Amino acid sequence: MTQVPSAEASLPFIGTDADTAVAVGSGSLPVLGTPRLLAWFEAATCAALEPTLADGETSVGTRVQVEHLAASPVGQQVEVTARLAYVDGRLRRFSVAARTAGPDGPGALLGSGEVTRVVVDADRFLARISG
Repeated sequence: MTQVPSAEASLPFIGTDADTAVAVGSGSLPVLGTPRLLAWFEAATCAALEPTLADGETSVGTRVQVEHLAASPVGQQVEVTARLAYVDGRLRRFSVAARTAGPDGPGALLGSGEVTRVVVDADRFLARISG
């Protein structure tokens, strides 16, 4: 079995009015919106992957499987983690999780899942899509 290289990141966030379901168009309640949670998951995967990329490389998201398990009010501190779980060539699959955070450390699980990214050459990628 091939060993998966180590890559992980943990990012802190505080939910604001701009992060709510109402603000991002995914519902009518003033709680953390699922699209924002997904954006935070992707930010954590990018932060985990960034130190491993060569000059001119970046990554693009290709697949997301996320469960948003609990509501989070405006002002809640959230710790989002991404841990590299699988590598196949240019493909990188991350396990992601979001938990409430506070002075006593991690708390309730707000969401979890997997985010898959593919490492690409940025210039070639942009040239290919610009026609």
